[in-house]
Amino acid sequence: MNEERAKRKLSGILSADAVGYSRLMGIDESGTVKRIKEYRRLIADLIEQYRGRVVDAPGDNLLAEFASVVDATDCALKIQEELKIKNTEFSDDRKMEFRIGINLGDIIDDGERIYGDGVNIASRIEGLADRGGICVSGSVFDQIDDKLPLDYEFLGEQKVKNIKNPVRVYRINLESEAAFAFERAPELPDKPSIAVLPFENMSGDPEQEYFSDGLTEEIITGLSKIPHLFVIARNSTFTYKNKPVKVQQVSRELGVKYVLEGSVRSAGERVRITAQLIDGTSEQHLWAERYDRQIKDIFAIQDDITKQIIVAMQVKLTEGEQARLYAKETDNLEVYLGFLKATEYFIKMTKDNNILARQKYEEVIDLEPEYAAAHSALAATYYVEPYFGWTDSPQHSMAKAFEHAQKSLTIDSTNAWAHAIMGGCYLVMRQWEKAIAEGVRAVALGPNMADTHALFALTLKSVGRINEALATIEKAIRLNPMAPEWYLHELATNYRLQGRYDVAIAILKKNLERNPDYMMSRLNLTLTYSMADKLDQARAMAQEVLRKIPDFSSEKFMKGFPYKDQKIIDDIIDHLLRAGLPP
Repeated sequence: MNEERAKRKLSGILSADAVGYSRLMGIDESGTVKRIKEYRRLIADLIEQYRGRVVDAPGDNLLAEFASVVDATDCALKIQEELKIKNTEFSDDRKMEFRIGINLGDIIDDGERIYGDGVNIASRIEGLADRGGICVSGSVFDQIDDKLPLDYEFLGEQKVKNIKNPVRVYRINLESEAAFAFERAPELPDKPSIAVLPFENMSGDPEQEYFSDGLTEEIITGLSKIPHLFVIARNSTFTYKNKPVKVQQVSRELGVKYVLEGSVRSAGERVRITAQLIDGTSEQHLWAERYDRQIKDIFAIQDDITKQIIVAMQVKLTEGEQARLYAKETDNLEVYLGFLKATEYFIKMTKDNNILARQKYEEVIDLEPEYAAAHSALAATYYVEPYFGWTDSPQHSMAKAFEHAQKSLTIDSTNAWAHAIMGGCYLVMRQWEKAIAEGVRAVALGPNMADTHALFALTLKSVGRINEALATIEKAIRLNPMAPEWYLHELATNYRLQGRYDVAIAILKKNLERNPDYMMSRLNLTLTYSMADKLDQARAMAQEVLRKIPDFSSEKFMKGFPYKDQKIIDDIIDHLLRAGLPP
């Protein structure tokens, strides 16, 4: 009895089985045997990759054990993803698809095999899965529900052969799983990757916060110019501000190898800055430095930190890249600090703060008229106004945005943000080719700037290049994993335009969970439900829109969307009307 107890343990069990294997053997015996061996080898490799072990693989079945059901579920998702790709080579009647069942249960382990009810339940649950699908038991669901943002369908309590009590079973909706990919921990890029955490303000004065935040942003901006690096956007790294987080957690959640953290203490004319670069996958400290200087030396300190990061990550720059990286648009400390203060207002993204940011940027330009970054930033304060409804004259706002973006580029033609805003302005003006050209230039000059990719995705979508738009907004989300609502709105819109309505609906519902007041998600959901012939849901959502916007007009609403193809606009209006929204 004691020996048997010693062999018992709680494990995650994955059971996989090929669907219609006998039928496939009847069609092509030798080809099917060859493919089952290839597919089982692929599955076994993935199980090992996700820290599991194959314990049995008879015929067309495969049984595996995991210490973690999160690992088991992630592995199952990857298996189905890889097999789906492999099956694209075959007609529907020759596809080799697997069902997968996962259970968390007590097992008996004799070293080579595992036995017990936990194994039997996994095998029975697998039989309830769809072709190419995954089902999990209630014990697994309870462990993964708050860890893996998937879409689950409860199949009820199922009677399982040879098991006394019914078992709760959940099906994972793999279409929605694709939609939630942006919420899962991303994989490491194939180039040196880094997240710069907000430098801590050690001055004891909240009024100095803009300086520590500004230093962080300047380092991110500098690193973002280097095409050999992968740099996480400010929006995502600043979600960790004033939170006790571990470097390994940041590395895992943002999908980067390196993490930079530091602190700033300023007093009078003196500043003390500490910085350290850490390998987030191993927690090894690669470089650390403390700078005790006069505040006027801030430019030299920034350059040195950036240089040391690049050296530590073993990145080699061309002479042109070095010149661009270390070029300074201003050496005037007053101008620089004014720019940081203006940016602190702008990033808060409220109407009042946008006005304050504009005033500060204008003051900076009065002091230094040829400051390209200030002109592009000033352009941005005008560019965002129509999208947030902060202006009574969208035409005037766009004209001012265009004016200052153009001025920025006459000073510095390599300003990626200015090119992105120019592209957005040309899109509003329906100058399609110029909008595309500016977007191409923006992402080339700012390969790590998430917003330039997101704006370019909007242009690509508007001219009908949907597949490219989807890939581009996904790149923006990878650079900015804690993506703002409008990124996800664009992601869902592209899925909708591809006719993948379930995926679009899942993203929009998740977006509304994050921000119930984001009306674009409600409008997009109304439209997508209508296009998917889910009219009850479409009409219910339309009523929600009208409660918030009583004077809503479908035709007036669509005037703000510069689609090149008028048919898309007409189709959208028709479906909004079908949902019950007024013309």
